[in-house]
Amino acid sequence: MLRHTNRLIDEHSPYLLQHAHNPVDWRPWGEEAFETARREDKPIFLSIGYSTCHWCHVMERESFESDEIAAVLNRHYVPIKVDREERPDVDRIYMLFVQATTGGGGWPMSVWLTPELKPFFGGTYFPPDNRYGRPGFGAILEHIAQLWRNDRPKISESSNEIVAQLERHAAVGAGASSWMDDSILDSCYQIFRRTYDSRLGGFGGAPKFPRPVTHNFLLRHWSRTHNPEALEMVLGTLRAMALGGMNDQMGGGFHRYSVDERWFVPHFEKMLYDQAQLAISYLEAYQISGDAGLAGVARDIFEYVLRDMTHPDGGFYSAEDADSVIDAADPSHKGEGAFYIWTQAELEQLLGAPAASWFCYRYGVEPNGNVHQDPHEEFTGKNILYEAHSLDDTAAHFGVGAAEVAAALEEARGKLMAARSGRVRPHLDDKVLTAWNGLMISAFALGAQALDEPRYLEAARRAADFVLERMFDASTGRLLRRFRAGEAGIDGFLDDYAFFLQALLDLYEASFEFRYLETAAAVAATMLARFEDAATGGFFSTAAGDASLLLRMKDDYDGAEPTGNSIAVLALLRLAEMTGSPRFRAAADRTLEAFAPRMRATPVGLPQMLAAYMFAKSKPRQIVLAGEAGSAQAMLAVVRRRFLPHKIVLLADEASRARLAEWLPALAGMTPVDGKATAYICENYACQLPVTDPERFAELLQ
Repeated sequence: MLRHTNRLIDEHSPYLLQHAHNPVDWRPWGEEAFETARREDKPIFLSIGYSTCHWCHVMERESFESDEIAAVLNRHYVPIKVDREERPDVDRIYMLFVQATTGGGGWPMSVWLTPELKPFFGGTYFPPDNRYGRPGFGAILEHIAQLWRNDRPKISESSNEIVAQLERHAAVGAGASSWMDDSILDSCYQIFRRTYDSRLGGFGGAPKFPRPVTHNFLLRHWSRTHNPEALEMVLGTLRAMALGGMNDQMGGGFHRYSVDERWFVPHFEKMLYDQAQLAISYLEAYQISGDAGLAGVARDIFEYVLRDMTHPDGGFYSAEDADSVIDAADPSHKGEGAFYIWTQAELEQLLGAPAASWFCYRYGVEPNGNVHQDPHEEFTGKNILYEAHSLDDTAAHFGVGAAEVAAALEEARGKLMAARSGRVRPHLDDKVLTAWNGLMISAFALGAQALDEPRYLEAARRAADFVLERMFDASTGRLLRRFRAGEAGIDGFLDDYAFFLQALLDLYEASFEFRYLETAAAVAATMLARFEDAATGGFFSTAAGDASLLLRMKDDYDGAEPTGNSIAVLALLRLAEMTGSPRFRAAADRTLEAFAPRMRATPVGLPQMLAAYMFAKSKPRQIVLAGEAGSAQAMLAVVRRRFLPHKIVLLADEASRARLAEWLPALAGMTPVDGKATAYICENYACQLPVTDPERFAELLQ
């Protein structure tokens, strides 16, 4: 029986709804909560997290479901809950404060604010009482309440100084273009080279997080310099990740990160943005290396997303939880990764002999469990599946033919997936976010091209149309951020516009439907109008006019997700090549200049923007295919099986040639030769002689 219901019950966010029955008198971020704090002269306790966050669940169970702690919160504070995935603008401001004052950050994030929304104390997870070397949450609440009563002037002075420091730190202004030269690219490469784990893949030690923006930079640095080490760092990392437990060996897709240095024990949540970016990394590595195993990993990611992360109408869901029910008879008892792990006895019963022996050898299964460092005793007697031995090694070990073992293991995979489907699935965060859908659309668009898979093109098209029909106003070019339960809301942020703009360009190059390119130009124009800092360059993360935000920030770190600025630069550069618009090119150049000092100081902080810089400094090839899409397939195959990061592709068919020529007059004369699909390879639309032979076309692309 639910004893409590608070104001979060009317929200759409799965995270906020998870807390709607806490005894804490939670309020959503908004003027009603702020006005209450001012009227009652109380500080605000701001808690920020997301619905698939393990430690958010822990803090809820320990503190926010406690009547005693809730009474303290309700008596002394105005408690506010924020979903960081819905409101990244709020999250970024207070995360900057927590990182600056504590040296670290993460979720749940706990911040105390004045009624004017100025932070004065913060941290992340707090246990309910003193433990893990951290002060107890209840004691902190009482202490801060006492300070609020007795030492208000000091808190006010401190909060004002904090805001001033945040403003100085967040300032990204006009840089000097002379600061940008190719030496900055080598500096970034050398830092990655020094931190690369040549034995186990990845960069640095445990815990190891996937950071695909690193791969994006290194592969483009390799393309530019032909330095084999840059390529090997990416290939080594991707192959090591694919072998480990961080890769869902049965169901496809990657978990959030590895708690150890060998990619074995994951933190089990699955995020859409990881699937999207890692799929692109594996596809680009496949285009370069021809390694079919890398293509297989990308396919597994796509199949996971299509099976488990796709709305019936085509949009992509946000995440799946790390925690899952251990025993269906007790739904309240959850454990990290319970949905994914197995005892050896379970496997033997499901698979039978000899398949169970082959399977256990290949995937590292041990009778007493294979997790030997388990401080929280979450995996006692259980096994995390990883590729302990190759297929050939497994066959040789048992003296059986590789084909026979492969067939048995594929059958075993089907049996385990069927058994898994009978378990209680992890919680699904079923909101559809424009930004993350943009990343996934780009991945499916590349997958359709590199793998010649029409299903992936259809998935990209359906997701793009989902956003365009439900979250986009064609009359104004405005995007909304979130769709859930039949309702779209929250004005889009820079990353929504930039990531979706990129997706539209990628989808155009995969489908050659002119409507996607035309919409991309409209989205880009709105992005410039709403977010660009025309005076000093770069883009704010938020539009002007939200009085609840202490400052407008320009994100300057390509982390688990790239910054909106980095993606905006590359998308605008591509769009300028496709439309001939100097406005788009100028905005991209101003952004690079604005961020030049940051890139010079800490190049590894902005590897995706450095990838955009490489595009800007190159002479991008404009590849124009004249003819109908059906007749141009042989030419398209030549382009699509290659890694060509500094190019754009246009199709001048009868339906779109005239409209493309309105932007690029040179295209009016690019017609098929002798009735055959014809390729024109150009720089600044000064073109080589047209070719109709795919082999000759391939030679010209080398």
